[in-house]
Amino acid sequence: MSSQMDSAAIARVAHEVNRAYCASLGDHSQPSWEEAPDWQRKSAITGVEFTIANPDATPSDSHVSWLAEKERDGWKYGPVKDPAKKEHPCFVAYNDLPVEQRTKDYLFQAVVRSLT
Repeated sequence: MSSQMDSAAIARVAHEVNRAYCASLGDHSQPSWEEAPDWQRKSAITGVEFTIANPDATPSDSHVSWLAEKERDGWKYGPVKDPAKKEHPCFVAYNDLPVEQRTKDYLFQAVVRSLT
């Protein structure tokens, strides 16, 4: 293996940082990487690849990319995250996200950039 981590390995670290951050806010709904469904792991890997391919991207740009991916996969806004209905409360414009949710984009990019 090269000295650089691959996208999946970076995504795993970013996912676990996100899970720990959510837990610090009292949200214990995030599964570990090993228990995360395929769609959630794929989304994290896509986010890693976006950040690597767009080194000047802002957290807002990352959210826009995430929204586009979710929309392509049939997701829409819903008050509660519901994978069966493909509904997500973060399916809004970046500036409409609560600061705690915007923080996730900052953390995600920091993890990716520190490991590449």
